[in-house]
Amino acid sequence: MNDDMRSPAEADGEAGRGAAVVIGGGLAGITAALSLADAGLRVTLLEGRPRLGGLAFSFKRGDLTVDNGQHVYLRCCTAYRWFLDRVDGTALAPLQERLDVPVLDADRNRLGRLRRTALPVPLHLAASLATYPHLSLAERAKVGRAALALKGLDPADPRLDGQDFGSWLARHGQSARAIEALWDLVGVATLNAVAGDSSLGLAAMVFKTGLLSEPGAADIGWARVPLGDLHDALARKALDSAGVRTELRTRATSISLRDNGGWRVEVPGETLDADTVVLAVPQAETHDLLPDGVLDEPDRLLDIDTAPILNIHVVYDRKVLKRPFFAAIGSPVQWVFDRTDASGLREGQYLALSQSAAQDEIDAPVAALRERYLPELERLLPAAHGAEVRDFFVTRERTATFAPTPGVGRLRPGARTKAPGLYLAGAWTATGWPATMESAVRSGISAARAALSTLDRPRDHLFDVEEAA
Repeated sequence: MNDDMRSPAEADGEAGRGAAVVIGGGLAGITAALSLADAGLRVTLLEGRPRLGGLAFSFKRGDLTVDNGQHVYLRCCTAYRWFLDRVDGTALAPLQERLDVPVLDADRNRLGRLRRTALPVPLHLAASLATYPHLSLAERAKVGRAALALKGLDPADPRLDGQDFGSWLARHGQSARAIEALWDLVGVATLNAVAGDSSLGLAAMVFKTGLLSEPGAADIGWARVPLGDLHDALARKALDSAGVRTELRTRATSISLRDNGGWRVEVPGETLDADTVVLAVPQAETHDLLPDGVLDEPDRLLDIDTAPILNIHVVYDRKVLKRPFFAAIGSPVQWVFDRTDASGLREGQYLALSQSAAQDEIDAPVAALRERYLPELERLLPAAHGAEVRDFFVTRERTATFAPTPGVGRLRPGARTKAPGLYLAGAWTATGWPATMESAVRSGISAARAALSTLDRPRDHLFDVEEAA
């Protein structure tokens, strides 16, 4: 920490501005800090790592700049799109003009596509579904009927939270093949769980919002630069411009109420005083930092399980994939993206495999993963036969997301605590979304809105997540 750091309250005495401390520099914390600073508060952002971005970051591996994992967003992710715009990163993470997902069946050696047209919902996917080769005619008809039934569900209905999506699909005539080739193809990537392990409420939210709300809602966007360029470099620039003081390698060790009101945040060697504190860290860390009495049943935070994502990185000596990405069925491979240009690779091709719901493989040795996945890539990509593998490495996020299990909705707290001035943020809080970048940004906005409401500060500048929904 810089030696000249003053507490926000000390500096606030002359400026006449409220003081806020945001703990956690992931997307939730960055968003909360920007939103509070834009309202005129003097904000200090604390992050224990040497960088911002939380679990969506980049690192160097030799001459390459590597993302820890492939992250995408959809056109319906309005809050994350606001975030990109706020940090001047929209042009670096463009959206598809129209949804188009190549789906390779490794067993049958067939290519299908999930594409939309400009027709209104649900006709926008009708042509694609009618010709989707990975399902029989009867299965396609049953998928259509299930989609209409799903459209009639209310994701906010607490009764749905206690049910699992897999059982609902089975009751609506969905075969194991249909679940693999369509429902889990989308659901595993967005929920980080297979249908049988997913809350029906969260699954209904994903499919209703992404596929059954507006024709373009599911158009896919992803960063064409390293994630660190967006979530660290551009975010820091935006924070600096907003007047936020960002302290890296600085962890809060305790939070307590001051005798005369407000909050005291302890960090190694410093005490920070603030009117507002936003806790934007994972649920277990939040539990450990919460003062007594500020949350009903705080131990419920520890009941929110986590789920892993495994990322496999392969660098070939030649181009083996012509498309920017594809999804696979009939194979352990899930989604594959070409990260050659983003990584700075000058010769050959760099593919990143994103493997969600990876409980069975998250701790597998690299040698075992190499033995399993390189032959699968050759099976999916004939051009990979005979290509030299110049690098093969793995990144593991063991607690990548909260687990979207049935019943998780009742465990997720909102932004407000019982103590005025103390707020919660993070993708795991009660945003209504699964653990995505969208959920993280929404949580930061919700925490800032609650804080500004308590302070009776203007909130008109905030992105309206409820209206966007």
